[in-house]
Amino acid sequence: MKIFSNFMKELYNGNFVFTSEIEPKKSIKIDYLINKANFLKKYVIACNVTDNPRANAYLNSIIASYIIQSHTGLETICHMTVRDRNRIALISDILGASVLGIKNILVITGDHTTMGDNPNAMPVYDIDSTQFIKMLRKMIDEGKDINENPIDGKIEMHIGAVGNPNANPIEVELYKVERKIKAGAEFIQTQIVFDIEKIKNFIDYLKPSPPFILIGIFPCKSYRIAENIEKKLPGVKIPEEYKDKLKKAEGNSEKIDEINIEYFSNLIKEIKRNTKASGIHIMTIEYERIIGKIIDSL
Repeated sequence: MKIFSNFMKELYNGNFVFTSEIEPKKSIKIDYLINKANFLKKYVIACNVTDNPRANAYLNSIIASYIIQSHTGLETICHMTVRDRNRIALISDILGASVLGIKNILVITGDHTTMGDNPNAMPVYDIDSTQFIKMLRKMIDEGKDINENPIDGKIEMHIGAVGNPNANPIEVELYKVERKIKAGAEFIQTQIVFDIEKIKNFIDYLKPSPPFILIGIFPCKSYRIAENIEKKLPGVKIPEEYKDKLKKAEGNSEKIDEINIEYFSNLIKEIKRNTKASGIHIMTIEYERIIGKIIDSL
């Protein structure tokens, strides 16, 4: 297996890695991308760059990834959805991303357009996420697109996919993840999960032939955010004790930080001790400071 990125090099060397996430905005200003990346690069090996999350039209993820890498040196994992592009556009964007030096792609289906800020937009879904992974694998390994057309030059990228340990029934989700692995996904990043047993079961089921698996966690900046996560993300169950502590500390940012440091440092230690996870993917909403505090506490 050829290794094209520092992120994958760390995984293949057996190191437990941390990644995080930056969400581009509906803006042509780039200072916030650079500032967040400069802070995060002290703690994470790579940073996800989202592609119109929740079907909102934001700055293109490829351009944002290029800006982050060229201005800060932090390696990116560029999200790319099949919701907004047909296969022609996907091939074109992969070629462009390759020219710009992007080495990691996370394949995403994408939330339906009716959820976003342009709800009348028509979704595409020309190919699904598994077919996109197969197409990428062909472009990388054979130098050809999905229709056997040759590519002039070498595509050097690693392919990631997503999985949801909270899904019910979990068997259907595991089947989908297995299809993505067989299609050529090299790493899996999970959706937010708080339950260690769900994490164990998810990884154990995939153990015979898993790629690298990074567990998604989400330190909540407030009790209100914790409530919204449970309402909006199917299957996510946040422990009552953790939520109660957040509720009692509402308005006290220092205390909120202490609660998150204690809870997530303990969860990460348990993940490292009792599972075959390869790392942690830390997601936040305007709460980047907690990422450094949690990692430092370990």
